[in-house]
Amino acid sequence: MKIEFDITLSSKDMYRFSMYHAYTTSQGIISILIAVLCLFVSVRTYQSVEWTYTVLYAVFGILFLFYIPINLYLRSKHQILSSKELQDTLHYIVDTDGIHTSQNGASADLCWEAVYKIITTRHNVLVYSNRVNAYIIPRSQIEKEYDGFCQIAGGQLPTYKFKKKLK
Repeated sequence: MKIEFDITLSSKDMYRFSMYHAYTTSQGIISILIAVLCLFVSVRTYQSVEWTYTVLYAVFGILFLFYIPINLYLRSKHQILSSKELQDTLHYIVDTDGIHTSQNGASADLCWEAVYKIITTRHNVLVYSNRVNAYIIPRSQIEKEYDGFCQIAGGQLPTYKFKKKLK
């Protein structure tokens, strides 16, 4: 079995990957906890300390809550705009040997043994080649091939390396 498809990444796709990657790691979880704690302290200390402290706690909470998403959004936009490779269409061939990609005459192969893990989210299929780097495949661009991709990947990878989320 073999499937082929083309992908063109947008800054929105890159942003979704960055958000997923940031908020499933300890950094994202800690930033949310700090934001909630600061906002809780702000509400709890209202009128029991000087108003400047209450405002400061609230500002820190809001800063921790919104800094990472805004930073990731701006970085994603910059990455797509500054990289011709990310703007160009990437051709994929997925078969029992692995995932083969080609773009502008260059090609790369990722055999199934070298796949770190594959995670499907509501919007993306993320094919990790290591802990940090991944091929981002927007699900909206592979609607017809999605089930075939999952069937091939599920048959080639151990279950702990393939996490398929329901729609």
